[in-house]
Amino acid sequence: MFTGIIEGLGTIAGVRPSGQGKRLTIHSDFSLQGTRVGDSIAVNGACLTAVQLADRRFEADVSSESVARTTLAEARTGERVNLERALRLSDRIDGHLVAGHVDGTGVIASRQPAGNAVVVTVAVPEELARQMIIKGSVAVDGVSLTINTLDARSFAVAAIPHTSVLTTIGFKQTGERVNIETDMIGKYVEKFLSTRTDAKPTGVTLELLARSGYLK
Repeated sequence: MFTGIIEGLGTIAGVRPSGQGKRLTIHSDFSLQGTRVGDSIAVNGACLTAVQLADRRFEADVSSESVARTTLAEARTGERVNLERALRLSDRIDGHLVAGHVDGTGVIASRQPAGNAVVVTVAVPEELARQMIIKGSVAVDGVSLTINTLDARSFAVAAIPHTSVLTTIGFKQTGERVNIETDMIGKYVEKFLSTRTDAKPTGVTLELLARSGYLK
């Protein structure tokens, strides 16, 4: 489990095949002291397991499922990535609960300055947008962000200078793909409500919420 508060950046130092997946070698910009083989590290929001460690460098396997669902399918040597080690139970949760299980990918549709922030609009499939709400949380490449605007196929978030400096959100350009993990609470609610209807599940709608007693 993670919080979406990125510890720092890393650089992919190597990519090689590993069965149906990949083995990544990543050099961290920050100390990995206290990290052990078997620990979880989120790389651009995807939970990976450190299988080898040496100073600030670690290796992790990317499963075929992660290759299919995340931008790690396109991982390349020299690419900069967001890194976050797993949450400890004694830690404060400054972002939101992030599982590190990426739901799919989106594409940066635009970047617009807004005061001291940058408003980033991300195009996503409808099934991901359906699990979001305005002022709710979303993880973009593992970064916990608040949804400012939302429609059926896109959402917008504002990246403050601190976030832009410390994460890849600061330099990802229009047209680039990003990993998306929606808020797990929304997914549980959608699953719960869809299984309470006789009809084929179609997602959460106002009609469904009213019929289930959530709206008056």
